[in-house]
Formats: sequence, C-alpha cells, structure tokens
Amino acid sequence: MPVPLLELSSISKRFPGVVALDGVSLELFPGEIVALIGENGAGKSTLMKILGGIHQADAGAIRIEGKPVTIRSVHQAIGVGIGFIHQELNVLDNLDVAANVFLGREPLWAGPLRLVNGSIMRKQAAAHLKRLGLNIDPATPLRDLSLAQQQMVEISKVVSQHERVIIMDEPTSCLTLTETDRLLATVRDLRDQGVSIIYISHRLNEIKQCADRVVVLRDGKNAGCLSREEINHQNMVRLMVGRDLKDLFVRTSGKKQGRGLQVNGLRTSANPHAAVSFDVERGEVLGFAGLVGAGRSEVAQAIFGVDPPLAGKVVIDGQAVSIRSPRDAINAGIFLAPEDRRKTGLVTEMSIRENVSMPGIWNYTKLALISRSQETRAAAEQVKQLSIKAPTVETRVVNLSGGGQQKVVLAKWLALKPRVLIFDEPTRGIDVGAKAEIYRLMTDLAASGVAIIMISSDMEEVLGVSDRIAVMHEGAITGILERSEATEERIMQLAVGLVERKAIA
Repeated sequence: MPVPLLELSSISKRFPGVVALDGVSLELFPGEIVALIGENGAGKSTLMKILGGIHQADAGAIRIEGKPVTIRSVHQAIGVGIGFIHQELNVLDNLDVAANVFLGREPLWAGPLRLVNGSIMRKQAAAHLKRLGLNIDPATPLRDLSLAQQQMVEISKVVSQHERVIIMDEPTSCLTLTETDRLLATVRDLRDQGVSIIYISHRLNEIKQCADRVVVLRDGKNAGCLSREEINHQNMVRLMVGRDLKDLFVRTSGKKQGRGLQVNGLRTSANPHAAVSFDVERGEVLGFAGLVGAGRSEVAQAIFGVDPPLAGKVVIDGQAVSIRSPRDAINAGIFLAPEDRRKTGLVTEMSIRENVSMPGIWNYTKLALISRSQETRAAAEQVKQLSIKAPTVETRVVNLSGGGQQKVVLAKWLALKPRVLIFDEPTRGIDVGAKAEIYRLMTDLAASGVAIIMISSDMEEVLGVSDRIAVMHEGAITGILERSEATEERIMQLAVGLVERKAIA
C-alpha cells in the first residue's frame, strides 16, 4: 500500500457558536485528483484553510509522506509544497499580469540593489499563461482583464510555484465553458506530471470529468467516499444532502398575474448600438441566457440604475418610471441580487441585521434615531423565513457560507416587498441543496405576484426554472423562447447569433 502524499487525520475546528469540523479525515496520493464536495457550510473551505495555513486546527494531525507537519501560516504551507487557489480572487489590479504571477517571487538582478528583472519575469509569465491557453500580454494591467481572465492569472500564479499539492476552491466559478475545458485539461496534465490536486466545486459535471476519487463532507463530518467507478450525479447528491434530491427544479409554468415590467428600446453604455426590448409579467420567471459578454448583466445594471441607460423606457404596472440611480429603482420596487454578492451585494464585515436593514433604514427610525429592536425583529423574521444558518442575527456575514450570503442578499430586498426582482447568477458558488432552496424561493416569489428576471450561465438552470427564455448576443436579444419550445440547442443557436428571431416586447 503506497504512503499517502498528504494525510489529514481527525481534524476538528470550532468557531464561536459553530462546530465547523468534527474529526474529518482525508488522504491524497501522488498524482491523484481528489474532489472535495459538500453543501455550503459542510466544512470544505475550513478544512482547506487549515491545510493552507490560514486557520489552525483545534485537534487532529497533518502528515506529508508519513511525517507529521505543523502548518501555522501560508508561508509554512508553501514551504511544504502546498499551493492554494481561492474561490475569491486574490490578485492586485494595480499591477500588471506578470507582477501578479510572480508576486513575492520576482526574479532579481543587480546584486545588492535587488532590482526586479522585468523582462525575465514577463517571459516566464508568458510561458505559464500559455500553458493555460491564456493569450494575454504579461505587461497588461490586471484591471484591464475580465473577471474570468483574472481568475486564470490567479491559477497561473499557483501553477508557476511547482507545488506538490494544489488546492483549487471553485476555480471555474467565473470561467466560460472554453476556459473551463482548458482548465480541466490543465488539471489532468498536472496530475499526469505527478502533482496531487484537491478540487472543490459545486459543478458536479466537472467532478465527473476530472476526479479520481470524491470525498464528501456533511455538517462538518465525513459523509462518504466514492471511487472513480462510483462517481455519478445521484451518488454525489445523496451523500451531500443525506437523501435523494429528485426534484431540483420544481418550477412549472407560472400563472401570470398582469403587467409587471416592460422595457422598451433600452440602450446601455456597454452596447450602445443595440436596443433591448422585453416584458416580464407579475408571476413569471423570465430567464436570460447567452455567452459571457453578451450584455445580460449590463441590461440588469441599467434597469437597476447602477449604469443608467443611454436611452429607453422602463414601465412598471403600466406606469413609466425614470431610473437614474439605484435609489430610483429601489423606490420603484425594482431590486437586483448581483452576480458578485461579496463585492456589490453585501457589506461582509457587518452583521446580518445591519445588511438586512441597510437599504430601507428609514423604515427602522423614529425621531431620526435607528431602532435596533425593529432591525433585529425584521432580520430575525427573514432569517427564519429563508432558513439562514447562523447563531444570531448579529453574526457577521463574512462568516456565513456562500448560500447563506446569497440568502442575506435576498433577505434585504424581501424586507422591502419587491415588485420586480432581478437575480444575476443566483446560484453561483453554492451547493445543490442551497440551489433547490433558491429555486423554491423564486417560485414562491413569482406565485406571490413578483416579476422575476433570472440571468444564468447554467443551461440546466435556465431550462429548469424559466417560464420564458430571452437569449442575448452582442448586446441584443436574438430571440425569446417559450418554455415548451426551449432546448439547449435552440438557446445556443441564438446565443452565438446563428439564428435571428425578432424579440417582441
């Protein structure tokens, strides 16, 4: 029996009011890809942060090649050959690509002057970028890259360190299908070169493509392990949630309840040449599909007033409204759950209570003073209604799982009774169990008379949840499909501009 390259034995970790890990064990052999899966809050990220030196375990042992090691810092983790690709970007957008790839490891010259050799650094960075199929000039400022390209730069940085163990935490969460395929090919190449990889993802199809074994956590404990032959969607879901999840998509065609939102001739600064027109009725879920860069998020931000439209008319319940700022949208009953919830949807260092009350803080004031008791009652009601897992409403949002954070984004809007709710990538980075909860919430909101717009890059999600599907290409809507006629093939034809259909508002 070969000795594991890495062994975690009976790892336990407690945080105030929470047992994050309870005796978790994991083995990783040389040249092996182990997928680590589980619902949000199962303990995956905590376990990996202990391995990466960000947290320290309260109990348990870590061994590398059979020898006990102590990892109390990121520097020590790197010293024993462990690299970490985090779910949230860990890059500096004020530097260029090459400087990010070699941050802290810059090639130097001029002896004691220790000057950075920029030409060598850019040449070496170009080789690592090429390995990932990223055709970008290493001298490009990082701020000029898309979110997906920045993620690939982050991956290039860790791969360039030649670590024996690489932890990848949701590495494809903001990548296109092409970039995802390239990354998975790179993961397999690294395995063939003897690198061991711990791969964390909620995208179970990726797991099926690349994993040699699957280790499942549930409620901070080991829930089971699957060999290569046992890896399939049903087995993974059953171990993750403790039951068969047969009805992930519970949506049936909703009952339309009259005029909701109408958008006519909307032009955005990102795509000023294209005029977008569509409508979504109260009680309906209108899905927006399209490739990355098609302009879906830009339309959502224009409707919400983040980037005011250059032209066009927005009508709610038959009444035209002027939206020049998010405050105008909020006053009109239009709310946006953004794609990047941590950056633009929440103040993560604040509590659940503060995040829930913030958009409508005037509702919790008396004589110009904020009533904390009213805030607490409102937040507690939303926590109960949405089943947010947290000890109290004073829990800081940064300490919640991805699914919990997404629910807090929704909680702050539900407290204001929305008329139109826009979901931009609502299930990005959350587990299959939390996804089912979000889908049920969308269905319940639609049934209560809310007009729902859902932007998603997950084709299965778009087909499973939407009553109708609007498809965008290069800033324009190329077609709107009824649920009964929508197929993956028809959506992709519209998404790449091969079929032109007139969208009727």
